[in-house]
Amino acid sequence: MLKNLEKLLNGIQQEPWAKALPVDKESWTVIMEWIDKNVLSVFLNQVVQQIDEIVDIDPVFSEPQIFENATRYMVNFLGAHSASVRIYDPRTKQMLSYGSYPSREDTRETNIPLDGSIAGEVVKTHSTLLVPNIFKEELYQNKRFVYRKGISSLMAIPLDIPRFFPRERDTAGVIQIYYTEKGREFTPLEVQMASVMAKRLSFVIARKKILSLHKSNEKKEAIVRHIFRALAAPGGIKMKDIFNRVVPELADITKIQSSALFSITEDLNDVIIEAGYPERGSYHSIGRSFTVSSEPVFELLLNLRDYSGDSAFEIVTMSYVLVVDPQQSDLISDNLKRLAATQNINSILYVPLKVDGEINHFMTFDALDQRKRYTNDEIDVFLFMGRELVKAQKMERLGDTLHDFKNPAIATAGFARRLKTLLEQEESETSKEQVRKYVDIIFQETSRLQELGLSIYRVGKEQVINMTDTLLRRFEINKEAIKEQLKQNVVLKEGPFDPEVKVRCYPIHLERIFDNLLNNATKAIPLKGGELRIGTYTDGEWACSEISNTGRISEDDLARIIEGEGQGRGLYITNRIIHLLKGRIDVKEEEGRITFIVRLPVYKG
Repeated sequence: MLKNLEKLLNGIQQEPWAKALPVDKESWTVIMEWIDKNVLSVFLNQVVQQIDEIVDIDPVFSEPQIFENATRYMVNFLGAHSASVRIYDPRTKQMLSYGSYPSREDTRETNIPLDGSIAGEVVKTHSTLLVPNIFKEELYQNKRFVYRKGISSLMAIPLDIPRFFPRERDTAGVIQIYYTEKGREFTPLEVQMASVMAKRLSFVIARKKILSLHKSNEKKEAIVRHIFRALAAPGGIKMKDIFNRVVPELADITKIQSSALFSITEDLNDVIIEAGYPERGSYHSIGRSFTVSSEPVFELLLNLRDYSGDSAFEIVTMSYVLVVDPQQSDLISDNLKRLAATQNINSILYVPLKVDGEINHFMTFDALDQRKRYTNDEIDVFLFMGRELVKAQKMERLGDTLHDFKNPAIATAGFARRLKTLLEQEESETSKEQVRKYVDIIFQETSRLQELGLSIYRVGKEQVINMTDTLLRRFEINKEAIKEQLKQNVVLKEGPFDPEVKVRCYPIHLERIFDNLLNNATKAIPLKGGELRIGTYTDGEWACSEISNTGRISEDDLARIIEGEGQGRGLYITNRIIHLLKGRIDVKEEEGRITFIVRLPVYKG
């Protein structure tokens, strides 16, 4: 230190006031050594301690909490009145409020413009701006606020946080340190210390980034782990189970009130709820559909609506749409606003999911807290989860299709054997008629197998369908399945029927409902035998089909089936399709007979 002291001493001796002092060279040396031991060492110790306090801020804290702690240390060390942090948002070209000490985030302006503001000037020039008198500074707009707080001067220090990856941007911001003195002169030492502390603060944010990346990877691994466990489950993969295991993994990102996965129809007219959280007590009913036009935010997600980008109540980006305040946002319908108020939903995040450049799914996250922003890492986790859930949905559909292949495959094989036998016999008018019948059935069932395969990706077109005719065709196919399974003593009964009862839906949906219910009813008949009966009728606004069989069912199982929780893949598929068709399924047991009643909206064209 002696060499540095000599330089300092030479500098002091050149000052006019020092030349006038009656102090010889030896005395100056003694003075400087005393300063070194008793002043500089103490000061440096304070500086190191203060910097360590900033560096040691726990990166687990949220960014506003980190900034609040850091500005508290800066205020105390520099003898200031208060301090605040603003970060530049290149999307909105605004300076966003990100923390302050003492904390006044509820009274501060959420954002201020980049142009025409002190914070914006510091970000653009990357240099410190000193304001001895705020009331004479044109760039400081809200003079009434600082007047009420007794603030008269400020020092604005640039805050630069380098990017981690090439695709990211450097983060630019400003720390504004306020003082009560009017006409204050800022010393170079104060400015230098504030700059050093700001640079150490960027180190804390970098540590938080590393920790955030680690947490993101952990969450992604947990999501994949849940899906692989579901794949190994005996009953096959079920989206509702996966969804309700995966969504709670996000609890420390946001206080989720509810969440849902939506699919979008090919014509972009409707959205359908594919999964919802929580499983019980949620207003997200699986299979429920909404028109895209019913919610402005749906149209915005699908690029069917332009957005001006000037509202403070939502944030719209290429990766997500965040409705900061559902009650104030024009992107939310009146119906959804009422629901949000009832369910205590204070912000809604919409995350579109793209496949081959097209949005065919999106996720929603309804939060209890009013989130004003999400970090890129958080959005990355949401996107990852959404993409994995879409993959899981495809696997679920594949499992459903494989399950429903059984009946038409059995029927096709059985009728093909009969056809082969007939062809080996002598030809007669009766055999010709039978051949035509069997060929027709085989053609229908192989076409249906083709439709089932294609239904993994699409379900065809909605049509007006005669419910009675469809049920009778599936009943005929089920007869063949009974023969192939060597089921004994099953008495088949048909009717009564309403020959004109019609519904509007996808043909394959109605066929899958009947196939699964007939298959379950057949298996539920006791070994000693019993009866299997079908019928149709109209009940007010409902087109109804009944499938009943001899057998018994416990009250617990009956309740679970009514609530859509019945065991078995067939009932799971059936319930989901019936919800999609805006229908319902009733179950009753009487006199040793179980009856399933499928109710769908009757077509009145």
